[in-house]
Amino acid sequence: MKEILLVEDDQDIAELQRDYLELNEMNVHIVSDGVVGLEEGLTEKYDLIILDIMIPNMTGFEICKRLREKVDTPILMVSAKKEDIDKIRALGFGADDYITKPFSPNELVARVKSHINRFERLTKGSQSSSDEILEINDIRLNTKSHKVFSFDQEVNLTTKEFEVLKFLMKHPNHVFSKEDLFERVWGLDSYGDTSTVVVHIKRLREKIEFDPKNPVVLETIWGSGYRLNNT
Repeated sequence: MKEILLVEDDQDIAELQRDYLELNEMNVHIVSDGVVGLEEGLTEKYDLIILDIMIPNMTGFEICKRLREKVDTPILMVSAKKEDIDKIRALGFGADDYITKPFSPNELVARVKSHINRFERLTKGSQSSSDEILEINDIRLNTKSHKVFSFDQEVNLTTKEFEVLKFLMKHPNHVFSKEDLFERVWGLDSYGDTSTVVVHIKRLREKIEFDPKNPVVLETIWGSGYRLNNT
């Protein structure tokens, strides 16, 4: 049974989400305080964490940021705010997905299952496979150890950042649209927001490019998508 941490201070919403998740064979631990939620996420083992943004004592943004410094557990952020800036902030702090209230409980379950499955495939694959080194220009990626080096300096990537980079390095000089990357990396077709791709590309550039404002490795092809150049 999958273990889910749900950080939500609205008891009615929390119980509704818990009921649907438990119907799908997940065990849900509800926390209504931000500080307690952070401690739970750092000290206990969960398969996925659901964070509401507006939580007493610590915002979901801050919880996500501090969790991401220590754990790779998939994080799904929930908010009644529909502004793009909030989605960008959440994804920028390392969230894997962002869902806006009100939403269908079935949509929540679908996203939770998808992120857990993707994370398990990634981690199990890295444990069982032999070392595979991908190297393009000054970027080197080890698919087993999950280590990435840019200009001989190790960089720390979130799980999704690593997946995006690995996928692009396996398909150099090929242009992928936001929709292509979203489906290939996140595995979500009818659910989700492709703005997460834009945020992850931006964060990757900040970590692997010599000059992120003038990228030469991870290039935008205007009107088409993104390409990782192998020159």
